[in-house]
Amino acid sequence: MSGGVDSAVAAARAVEAGHDVVGVHLALSRMPGTLRTGSRGCCTIEDSNDAWRACDKLGIPFYVWDFSERFKADVVDDFVAEYAAGRTPNPCMRCNERIKFAALLEKALALGFDAVCTGHYAKIVRDTDGNAELHRAADWAKDQSYVLGVLTAEQLEHCLFPLADTPSKAEVRAEAERRGLSVAKKPDSHDICFISDGDTRGWLAEKIEMTPGDIVDESGQKVGQHGGANAFTVGQRRGLRLGRPAPDGKPRFVLEVRPKDNTVVVGPEKLLAVDEIRGIRLSWAGLPLAEAAAGEQFECHAQVRAHGDALPARARVVVGGRQASDGHVADDGELVVTLEAPLRGVAPGQTIVLYRGTRVLGQATIDAARSLARPAL
Repeated sequence: MSGGVDSAVAAARAVEAGHDVVGVHLALSRMPGTLRTGSRGCCTIEDSNDAWRACDKLGIPFYVWDFSERFKADVVDDFVAEYAAGRTPNPCMRCNERIKFAALLEKALALGFDAVCTGHYAKIVRDTDGNAELHRAADWAKDQSYVLGVLTAEQLEHCLFPLADTPSKAEVRAEAERRGLSVAKKPDSHDICFISDGDTRGWLAEKIEMTPGDIVDESGQKVGQHGGANAFTVGQRRGLRLGRPAPDGKPRFVLEVRPKDNTVVVGPEKLLAVDEIRGIRLSWAGLPLAEAAAGEQFECHAQVRAHGDALPARARVVVGGRQASDGHVADDGELVVTLEAPLRGVAPGQTIVLYRGTRVLGQATIDAARSLARPAL
């Protein structure tokens, strides 16, 4: 129970379906703000009170579980470490992977509960053998299967998503209104709940030692200076403050971040296009495809942003592949994805999620992305 409308309606539907439901709010910060800033955040005192009021209306018990230490270690510290290494992480993926469907689920099962029910827009479908598969929700505009791509087969067996077949968020709000839930018109929260003002660069500057360095173009010529390479991400256009314009007068974009020599590489937008993505820390959402398990190439769609398009692709798993940029060598192999059409602005640290139709196949953390048509920068 985040304190939002989705989890409140999900709980109401679970009660109506005849389940024995207990509402749990996660305390993820030791010093939560009294009120939220705008519509950002999901773990403040105000949110806890909203969750309690929803549970009271539904007539179900309400608890607050303190996961603040684990959240800091597994999500916040990981977020800082990834940026320090020049990567662009997705904290929602880490939170789902390590908190909501790991720490929370582990505690729930230990206490005798059967499942964790959430307000995510995603669907559990059973195959012909009864195995759980993760699929997109009915409302693709609100579909959240991407951020759930980290769930394993075992975790999917203990998940309930009551909003799976809801055609729109407007219907969820209307239902909340009918049920007398006070959160019916509450604004949606933003992704990075622990950065309340949305200033990621300013927040990181307090956590990472920023050292000034050079901004160079694709040929290696210096075109400016930055205050710390770690605050930049691939595809970024704003905030470069370059002292020398491009010869053609067109804007430049961040093409690469090199934390080892504290350099940011910029260039024309066309050089952002990549068609091969390599991923590490691979996991399957349910049972892997037979082709994937056999190490064969398989057709799929690939998505690299929560609200991005899924593009046609071919993928394969390379076992015992090259060492990743962070020194990691995955026991479960390296995922190699070849896109049928180039994609722009793919940054190491992002998550690539694979689909076949509406089904989520699995995910990996992007370690490298390149264009097969040109040499590396």
